[in-house]
Amino acid sequence: MENLFACPKCKDSNFEPFLQCIDYTVTKEKFNIVSCKQCGFKFTNPRPDINLIHKYYESENYISHSNTNSGVFNKIYHLIKKISIKNKIQTIEELKPKNKTLLDVGCGTGSFLGSIQTRGWKVIGIEPNGKARKAAIDDHSINVLDEIELINLPKNSFSVITMWHVMEHVHTIKQRIHEIYNLLESGGYAIIAVPNHTSWDAKHYGEYWAAYDVPRHLYHFSPQTIKELFNESNLKHLKSLPMKFDSYYVSMLSEKYKNSFLQPLKALVIGWYSNIKATNNAEKYSSVIYIFQKK
Repeated sequence: MENLFACPKCKDSNFEPFLQCIDYTVTKEKFNIVSCKQCGFKFTNPRPDINLIHKYYESENYISHSNTNSGVFNKIYHLIKKISIKNKIQTIEELKPKNKTLLDVGCGTGSFLGSIQTRGWKVIGIEPNGKARKAAIDDHSINVLDEIELINLPKNSFSVITMWHVMEHVHTIKQRIHEIYNLLESGGYAIIAVPNHTSWDAKHYGEYWAAYDVPRHLYHFSPQTIKELFNESNLKHLKSLPMKFDSYYVSMLSEKYKNSFLQPLKALVIGWYSNIKATNNAEKYSSVIYIFQKK
């Protein structure tokens, strides 16, 4: 395990315990989430280092690396994913970027890239998981590279870079944001979707909140901390958008982890109520899309 002695955001060395959560997906191990006393940033600590983290993804239960439709949760996930892809493409095209060049970092099995490519976009994917990368190439005929190839891509070459629930997985977070800045053309957009631990459902479920997803989620963002991180790299925050389906899916998993009675019904109620509490404020939803522009 890798123990961090400096906050990944502000480099201060004073932390306090926030939560202890269980890896429900793979190992059932316990992991600590700490909060920086200086800036409030929350992160998993200690955590598997970059050479060991792969074993925590080795499960059919880790859905973004699999196309399986077996089981109710997988079926719901893939149904929501189809709707979400349409919404993502609409969000991107409404920005009217200069060129239709897009890099999706952490593209999984490539469903999003395959869909937007049919609309005339020139796309490249980055995916560290070999099985998911092969599925993306085979199923969608798209150019998908291993994560180590990211630094070899030409600078200023993309009008849009997307990371859909990926930033929380990246070990070297500030380096990754700097890489995004370098790869974007002037005026280009970074579209970053992450869970929001300040949402009502996160507070309701506490240690059972499925979007903590330790240890795969190394960081746990609030709207304030993610905007500050990107602003440091001269990526200006333009707007935030809600991911309204996430509260329902996360609540279903959270109820499953709690082994509660009437899981689907409770999840629907909690997901609905969390969205109601977030009405008129995108940054109160269970997951948030942040749109940044290169200055």
